[in-house]
Amino acid sequence: MMSGGSYTNIDHHKVSGSVPAVSDPGHVTVKFADSNLQTFPPSATLGKISGGTNPPRDADDTFSRPVNGTDEPQSGGWLHRFTVGAYKPYFDVDTSDVLERLKESLFPFRGTFTEKTANNPDLYGPFWICTTLIFVAASIGTFVTYIAHKLKKQEWNYDINLVTWSAGVFYGYVTIVPLALYVVLKYFSAPSGLVQLFCLYGYSLFVFIPALCLSVVPLEIFRWVIAGLAGFMSATFVALNLKAHINSAGERWFLIVVSIFLLQLALSVVLKLYLFTITV
Repeated sequence: MMSGGSYTNIDHHKVSGSVPAVSDPGHVTVKFADSNLQTFPPSATLGKISGGTNPPRDADDTFSRPVNGTDEPQSGGWLHRFTVGAYKPYFDVDTSDVLERLKESLFPFRGTFTEKTANNPDLYGPFWICTTLIFVAASIGTFVTYIAHKLKKQEWNYDINLVTWSAGVFYGYVTIVPLALYVVLKYFSAPSGLVQLFCLYGYSLFVFIPALCLSVVPLEIFRWVIAGLAGFMSATFVALNLKAHINSAGERWFLIVVSIFLLQLALSVVLKLYLFTITV
């Protein structure tokens, strides 16, 4: 070492000996550890959000966690039917699906509704159709009777029974009749899906919504025509969509189809007498 600002002599051999040799940079091999990152987008699409056919999973998959590698929610036997996850697939429809099925119900002679909804029957549409019918029937009936009483200068009182009666008719019909038909078809060895029947009967009632709105016209003959036309369209829609399936029931298929048709017509007569008829 030199004093007064002089520098210390460094043994270059020792320094170079302490640094590991570096290979040519052009031949450096870089290795990365295996990554746990998931592929995006995922290979299996889920639900309407991603364009698939399976119901979407929740962020918290308490109700939709698969068991043993399946897509079925966790269940405890028959108790599974009392969980939210059991009914999620039947509400996995978007606006375009519902609108398409509503339009299909207005063209009863096609008879292709059950074919188009075989893989994805829903309960969303039937529930809201029945709910809408209840409020439309109550509001239209109340409005028409109010106007009729005012024109005749008579006292008018609101009838709450109109709401409860409508709820009983529509919810009861769309529940009890498909259940009964399910048992009958099973007996004749032509079983049909229960949810499929709920879906079919629910959408068959859609035609009564515009029919109820047209009942405000104060002409009795016009109301009978509207009720009859709506009943005929609804009955034809149900009968033709079940005809191809019921053919496998043997010789009795014709009686079953006719019974379905007449029962639907009977519903329209009941609606005409209790909802389309305005008395003062």
